[in-house]
Amino acid sequence: MLENTTGVRGAMGALAIAIFVMLAVTLGGCGDKDADPAPAVAHEPMPGETHLSNLRQITFGGENAEAYWSFDETQLIFQATVGRFTADQIYTMKPNGSALKLVSTGKGRTTCAYFLPGDKRILYASTHAAGDAPPKSPPFDRSLGYVWSIWNSYDIYTAKPDGSDVQVLASSPAYDAEATVSPAGDRIVFTSTRDGDLDLYSMAIDGSDVKRLTTAVGYDGGAFFSWDGKKIVWRAPNRDDVDVEETRRLLKRELVRPSKLEIWIMNADGSGKKMITNNGAANFGPFWHPDGKRIIFASNMHEPESGNFELYLVDIETLKTERVTHFARKRPGARRSDDFDGFPMFTRDGKRLVFCSNRHNDKPNETNVFVADWRD
Repeated sequence: MLENTTGVRGAMGALAIAIFVMLAVTLGGCGDKDADPAPAVAHEPMPGETHLSNLRQITFGGENAEAYWSFDETQLIFQATVGRFTADQIYTMKPNGSALKLVSTGKGRTTCAYFLPGDKRILYASTHAAGDAPPKSPPFDRSLGYVWSIWNSYDIYTAKPDGSDVQVLASSPAYDAEATVSPAGDRIVFTSTRDGDLDLYSMAIDGSDVKRLTTAVGYDGGAFFSWDGKKIVWRAPNRDDVDVEETRRLLKRELVRPSKLEIWIMNADGSGKKMITNNGAANFGPFWHPDGKRIIFASNMHEPESGNFELYLVDIETLKTERVTHFARKRPGARRSDDFDGFPMFTRDGKRLVFCSNRHNDKPNETNVFVADWRD
């Protein structure tokens, strides 16, 4: 949940080129008893990945990102660039990769999809109201370093699970995106520039009662509610590191620099903000473990100048951090790995984890969706 799948995936690639990832799709499946057969592939976890077992790859080829469970956990919704599309669109599928369905309009550029309570509607951000063609990133400017585009044409929409009955939920002349839903079913958290900075906002399920949650200068985004709906985790810079003038200058050009972001938590009303990482790396994609005591997230903290992202667990009280994934290939002639594991999400019982990874890809930068059993 950053600017868009293309931007994120470039980020994850290599810090020289980038430092984060958001990606997109072509699917397969893996074997739920009641699901249609699909060409899922089972893989062994990498050495050291003791939390993971029964690892299944459920998409194949292209770039797939941000796969999130439906409330009843019988479906996944995610973003992907595949086929005739040149930018991310939203798809749903079963947890075995079967029943793949395009559910966004096929126009513009989309990001950050989620199911609404009851799984009778979906939620996603899109630029389609501004035109059929995806908005383009500005010409490369080496002096800017690595930046993402934050297009003001993004608005937040809901639709039926088949993609019909598209309705605007949150709209402004500014960037409105990165929306996720509380497991309690009462609130949505999202990122917007409607007040002149990239801040977090909360709103009721019907889009009413909008409340601003963050006010400090700098990017606040990628937020998720805890399982009881009482807390929020998100990514934001260490406030001591923010260059206010540069941040505002970039934002005027619909840009943000994401190379150093930490993981934060707060109460759902915006109080009690606490930074729970402080490693100066690119940390993102945080999600709550069902025990409410730990956060899983992606980071390149083990090699901050690289594009190699792994999953980590951090205890929100002790701040003790444990590495979860160990996927890094050293390619001939490369100084460092640029492989990626990210966008994790647990099931409500903590027994399964969905995440996205470059592992077992056929082409460089392909990212696929994986589902694994979780072992504590």
